[in-house]
Amino acid sequence: MAQCLCSFTFAENMVDLMPRERLKLGMLVLIALLLLCHRVGNVQCATVHDNRADLSSLLHFKQGIIDPNGALKTWNTSTHYCSWTGVMCTQTRPWRVSGLNLTGRSLGGQISSYLGNLTYLSNLDLSNNSFVGSLPFLNQLQQLQLLNLGSNILDGAIPDELTNSSSLKRLDLSANLLVGAIPLNISLLSNLEFLILYKNNLTGNIPQTLGDITSLKGIYLAANKLSGSIPDKIWQLPNLLELVLGQNSLSGGIPHALRNLSSLETLTLELNMLGKSLPPNMGDALSNLQLLYLANNMFEGQIPASLGNASGLQQISLLANNFVGKIPASLGKLSDLSYLDLGTNRLEASDSDSWEFLHALGNCRSLEFFSVSQNQLEGHIPNSIGSLSPNVQQLVFSGNKLSGIVPPSIGNLQSLTWLGLDLNNLTGPIDEWIGKLTKLVRLNLRENNFIGPIPSSIGNLNELAKLNLAKNEFTGLIPPSFGNLQPLTDLNLSYNNLQGNIPIEFGKLEQLVDLDLSSNNLTGFIPDTLGKCENLGTIKMEQNNLNGNIPTSFGYLKKLTVLNLSHNSLSGNIPASLNDLLILTTLDLSYNHLEGEIPRKGVFENASALSLGENSGLCGGAAELHMPSCQTSSKKTKWRYYLIRVLIPMFGFLSIAMLVYFLFLEKNTFTGKYLSSTPFGEQFLKVSYTDLAQATRNFSESNLIGRGIHGSVYRGRLKDTKMEVAVKVFDLEMGGAERSFMAECEALRSIQHRNILPIITACSTVETNGNVFKALVYEFMPNGNLDIWLHRKADGKTSKKLGLTERISIAVNIADALDYLHHDCGSPTVHRDLKPSNILLDDNMNALIGDFGIARLCIESEQKTGLVSSIGGTIGYIAPEYAGGGHASISGDVYSFGVILLEMLTGKRPTDPMFGNGLDIMKFVETNLPRQILHVVDASLIDELEEFAKAKPESENMVHQCLVSLLQLGLLCTRPVPSERMNMKQIASKLHDFRASYIELKASNLQ
Repeated sequence: MAQCLCSFTFAENMVDLMPRERLKLGMLVLIALLLLCHRVGNVQCATVHDNRADLSSLLHFKQGIIDPNGALKTWNTSTHYCSWTGVMCTQTRPWRVSGLNLTGRSLGGQISSYLGNLTYLSNLDLSNNSFVGSLPFLNQLQQLQLLNLGSNILDGAIPDELTNSSSLKRLDLSANLLVGAIPLNISLLSNLEFLILYKNNLTGNIPQTLGDITSLKGIYLAANKLSGSIPDKIWQLPNLLELVLGQNSLSGGIPHALRNLSSLETLTLELNMLGKSLPPNMGDALSNLQLLYLANNMFEGQIPASLGNASGLQQISLLANNFVGKIPASLGKLSDLSYLDLGTNRLEASDSDSWEFLHALGNCRSLEFFSVSQNQLEGHIPNSIGSLSPNVQQLVFSGNKLSGIVPPSIGNLQSLTWLGLDLNNLTGPIDEWIGKLTKLVRLNLRENNFIGPIPSSIGNLNELAKLNLAKNEFTGLIPPSFGNLQPLTDLNLSYNNLQGNIPIEFGKLEQLVDLDLSSNNLTGFIPDTLGKCENLGTIKMEQNNLNGNIPTSFGYLKKLTVLNLSHNSLSGNIPASLNDLLILTTLDLSYNHLEGEIPRKGVFENASALSLGENSGLCGGAAELHMPSCQTSSKKTKWRYYLIRVLIPMFGFLSIAMLVYFLFLEKNTFTGKYLSSTPFGEQFLKVSYTDLAQATRNFSESNLIGRGIHGSVYRGRLKDTKMEVAVKVFDLEMGGAERSFMAECEALRSIQHRNILPIITACSTVETNGNVFKALVYEFMPNGNLDIWLHRKADGKTSKKLGLTERISIAVNIADALDYLHHDCGSPTVHRDLKPSNILLDDNMNALIGDFGIARLCIESEQKTGLVSSIGGTIGYIAPEYAGGGHASISGDVYSFGVILLEMLTGKRPTDPMFGNGLDIMKFVETNLPRQILHVVDASLIDELEEFAKAKPESENMVHQCLVSLLQLGLLCTRPVPSERMNMKQIASKLHDFRASYIELKASNLQ
């Protein structure tokens, strides 16, 4: 019912009028009010909502919306809904809602199905927001022509009811989390022109019925999980302009009897499993084709020569297929061709006839990118390469069988920014043409047989960022002109025969990230000027003849992660400034003449990251390095030197006398004290039963920090070293305890990694009462184990809180340790009892794996089948194949890691009482992913998610996706079939990427 909010005030003396006069005046006022209300659409004194159903639908929609930026602040009943933000109405009364456009407004929440009551709606665009939940039911919108819900977080299946909107011309649900199949009754959308469903999780086949919609102009289904073949009817759509089906699992091929489809301009089928040969008439049938992307499939046979008849072709990518034979010279007819990628096939060229294509491509004057890398081209590169379009910017001939010299005519291509000739057999010098290519950004000549000096004219390439000349036969000096290459980030001159000094001009390369000069004949000092290259992350100079000291200026390289100076003739001390390189993970200074005390901080605390062997003068350092202790004689000043020479004779005799006295006096005390006999050798600290008893207050209950199957762990402090330790005492009455002790000794004596609990020593002796005593001594971890951080304690106290950053970092630490055990420590080692209580946390919350009591080494010959040994482990974390008597293997550790990752994210143990009757932690996660992720993750992580949303709403989606990705990784690790699980090297790599992305996201959220 229409309302009029106008008001009218009568004069005070109206009360004095006669009743008949008052009646007349009242009638006049009423008529005036009606006239005013009749024109309410254009009058500002009142507001009329002409249709209560439209008003109600919009208000219901608003109720479910999260609007952090106040985009809908105008949506209130004091103004007409036609003036609300994003709302469009019909041009005439009763002013019904005909359009709703709220794209890119940072809105969240669920889309109400009340929008389905806006029966006049023809345009609905809610794209580029953060809407969640299922698609709304809009089956009453018979006039809807455009529906765009793309780039949100919508999930669930596409409802069949959506096809009731038969007037739809454009349907865009792209970049969401939709699952299930494309509705079979899609053909009911008989007026549809553009179907845009790319970047979802849709499965099943492309419906045959899609080919019945003859009005279709664009089909965009890329980046889903669609399978099966492309329906034949789609190849017959008369108005089709764009067919975009890449990044799926489609099979089959393109029909050989391809009918005339002259309307088609874009065909992209990359990253599928399509095969067979291409139709010979492809270029004739698709005569108006402009973009052809067939990369990363299994197409075979020859490239159709008819492609040259599709005169409008601008871009062709046939990368990574199985094409054979010659490259058609007919491609030279494509005057608009700008991009041609034929890389990673089996194409051939060996004589002038088969190389004719290169001469023909000279007619393609728009050509900018051309790659024939990873094929079977052989012989000399024709001189006609210099006749290619002067617009060519990227030219890649890598990975062929090319020989001879590079034609000097290549210097004509002065627009080149990327030249790849690596992995061939090219020879000769490069000085005649290289200096002419002044726009080069990337030059790769790696692994050829180039000879002669590196031309100084390379210094003229002042836009060069990446230069790789490795594994050639270059001789002479490194040109000082390299200092002119200011944008250079990557320089690799390794495995050549270069001589002389490293130019001090390298200090000008302030953008340099990776420097590799290894395996040459370089001499002289390492220039101090390299300390100015503050972006350096990798320095490799091993296998040269460098001498002098390691520059102290390396301490300024705060981004350095790898430093390899091994196999040189370097001398002097290791600079203490290297202590400051906090992210240095690999340091190799072995096979030099270094001397003095080894620094103790930073990378020097991590024995697994260090290689210092064959430096006879080094001493001291961390105990894990097992280096000789340093002599403590003072040589700082001359007077101290002479003073010591005087004092030594005076006190020498007295010292010897005292030593003899104490040895005699304490003879009985020391007799039998150090009976420790361990498999560790002399380099490990020796402790006795008495030492450990004193350290732990006679193994007092107050010092007890944990119990396991084979013994108990006590906290203590060694009297002599003042070191805080954890002492694991084995209960030898328990079956397998002796074997567990030996297994852990054997495993840890040869394992050294920053994320594996370092063992200090072992003690195997006899107690005073004659009982056998065996114990392992570890470095004490002050933050306990992961289990107490994740779960409620027995006394009811809540667990300590871990943020998502800490959980990801802990997962990275565990993955790195397992990657090392499985792939990088000689014979692969299987832990076999991975669980949160065996993961310890140090002062900085770095995770270290402990308890190797049932670990086993994989024997080389048994790696394929795993270990022949009994299966151990803890219920909930044991891989399912072990239940059937399967051999222990590294994939079993992967399974355990996956369970731990899910436990860290959900806060639930795999043995939680809620799991049972067929439900386990994996199914719990899988059934709620990705739609109901908030039902799965730990409550404290939900709080963190909400804090993100408050600080910067647009980041909530990214945090959500990060959690989804981590949970999916956990599920991949816990696949029932071992062969379907990822290996730890792949897992560690993904987790490092997740951590970097999340840290970057968190940093941006604080800005």
